[in-house]
Amino acid sequence: MPAALSPIDKAKFVAAKRAVDYVESGMKVGLGTGSTAAWMVRCLGEMVREDGLKIVGVPTSTRTAELARQVGIKVVSLDEAKWLDLTIDGADEFDPELNLIKGGGGALLQEKIVATASDQMIVIADAAKEVAQLGAFPLPVEVVPFGWQTTKALVEETLASLDVLGQTTTLRMNGERPFLTDEGNYIVDAHLLRIGNARQLSLVLNQIPGVVENGLFIDICDIAVVGHGDGRVSVRDAASGLCEETTIEFVEHDNIFTDLGE
Repeated sequence: MPAALSPIDKAKFVAAKRAVDYVESGMKVGLGTGSTAAWMVRCLGEMVREDGLKIVGVPTSTRTAELARQVGIKVVSLDEAKWLDLTIDGADEFDPELNLIKGGGGALLQEKIVATASDQMIVIADAAKEVAQLGAFPLPVEVVPFGWQTTKALVEETLASLDVLGQTTTLRMNGERPFLTDEGNYIVDAHLLRIGNARQLSLVLNQIPGVVENGLFIDICDIAVVGHGDGRVSVRDAASGLCEETTIEFVEHDNIFTDLGE
């Protein structure tokens, strides 16, 4: 691991390192997208190369697929895998009930499909992603390009009748052009500040013509693995409510990913 790793990256790394303990040979594993998920993919790659771990991975984005192949993980499509034993992914926010906001990286649609096609979903995150109530992170809403301005207006109109603090939406951009998801759709980010009823909001948003999916993951996450900059890791189980804490020791000058660039 690079010697200059920041505390936030250390937190992401130890969360990823702890989460891969759940992976066993023979499993079909959903591979998430984002900076924390990238650490997880690299940890799995190390286990494949050095420990003989035999898994197949179903990536949630093209960039995760590229990284997985690079580190030696066999990659298949969800259609080939059909059903997964486990998905490990990051989150932009999670609350005490392990409801999530995801999609900051733009892969929310594939992430939700893969997560719901799994026996278990584990979220890995640094401690800063934990919130008392969802909504500080802008909620991504994936929309089809056709008529996107009308869809955006309908989203804002709908938000006015719901228990949220803000109602502003913005089209996510990639330079001077709209950001495109892997499915060729746009993302409208809803700046809500606070979400009073996440379940209701998710259901209502998905009723709007033009909306493909939203970034609220309700009753999908089973376990949250939360990393801290000092190496501590908290594991929280949604079903039992139990929380356990361990510490992962690592040597900072050992770069287990010497073949990879950031």
